[in-house]
Amino acid sequence: MQNDTIVSIRFDEVVVPAHPGVINSAGLDKPLHMLPVKGKPDWSTQFDALGKVVMRMELSNGIIGLGEFYRDHNWEVLTDVAEKLIGQQVSHLSRQALPIALCREYDGFECAIWDATAKMLNVPLHQLLGGAVRKEVRVGAWSSHRTVDEIGPWARQYADQGYDCIKLKTDLEDDCAGWSEQIAKHAPGMKIILDPNQRWENLGEAKRISRSLEAIGNILLLEDPIPRWMLQDYERLRSMTSIPIFLHVSLPYVYQGQRIHEAINALIHGAVDGFNFNAGLAKFHQLNHIAHAANLSCWHGSEIDLGILEAMYVHQAAAAQSCRLPSDIFGRMIRQHDLLETPLTFNPPFVQVPTGPGLGVTLDQGALEQFGVAHRVVTN
Repeated sequence: MQNDTIVSIRFDEVVVPAHPGVINSAGLDKPLHMLPVKGKPDWSTQFDALGKVVMRMELSNGIIGLGEFYRDHNWEVLTDVAEKLIGQQVSHLSRQALPIALCREYDGFECAIWDATAKMLNVPLHQLLGGAVRKEVRVGAWSSHRTVDEIGPWARQYADQGYDCIKLKTDLEDDCAGWSEQIAKHAPGMKIILDPNQRWENLGEAKRISRSLEAIGNILLLEDPIPRWMLQDYERLRSMTSIPIFLHVSLPYVYQGQRIHEAINALIHGAVDGFNFNAGLAKFHQLNHIAHAANLSCWHGSEIDLGILEAMYVHQAAAAQSCRLPSDIFGRMIRQHDLLETPLTFNPPFVQVPTGPGLGVTLDQGALEQFGVAHRVVTN
């Protein structure tokens, strides 16, 4: 047996709830998971009710590679891929194109393989991406839907911690101008990212709302204001408002058809001022190069994840020249635990890049047991 052979893979499923009240105002029951769940339609399940799986991949040399999967995993995919990986040498795998079909589970396996590789080389994971261009990564605060009365003080608590940007989920029922005015009043200087997740529906609504926001002056950008296929209307909206328009290219939404070429298509159409990229290690690296070559900025998106994925995001953002905007790395702020022995170091509005080998983080076994609901082990 070679020294870096994969000998076992352990999966631990956890359900880590959000802190009470941090998702949205009381009475605003608006689930945020965009994908169907077990036959239920999209937007019908709150994200923190869904299980997430943490992976520990053991090599014959004793090194453990850590991975984390996006919520609402497919157990059959996890076990089938694990069975195919057992017995393979990590050093013989092409990290640019792992022998795994395109699926929502791809990035969790990729994370563990890259973590193990970096640990074998005794370097931080970002060195496999060409090295960090920054020692700290800008991050923002976050909230889902809030009432106008609550939004100002809610933003102020984050401003008092040092955050200078807050990202808000929104739809056509929200008074975005009222939010903007209250945040300007209670947290002067704090910028706002509005993310309708395509729910402003059409150009007319997006134009109306964006124009109501311009004079207030604290909107940093709009992300996915209308359906993503309307690239011609994205281009028109850019000409109608002074607020920058950004597109979220999220490769974990593989079943919605999101792919790397969407970033290129948006550039060809002159449809965007920048991007929110969410992807695994190799593909985020590609997306960063696209944005950097176009002289545009991006940030790293998320699904409000746990500590392993967030550590991966920090390494990715640190090594990405285009990643200058506040990234969506706020899982510990929202969830009751991140499953790490030592949390990532936040000095708002920044998070420090871990310096240890690989991801540079350690799992908290006690927290894993506290929030655990199931586990499986795949071996020879």
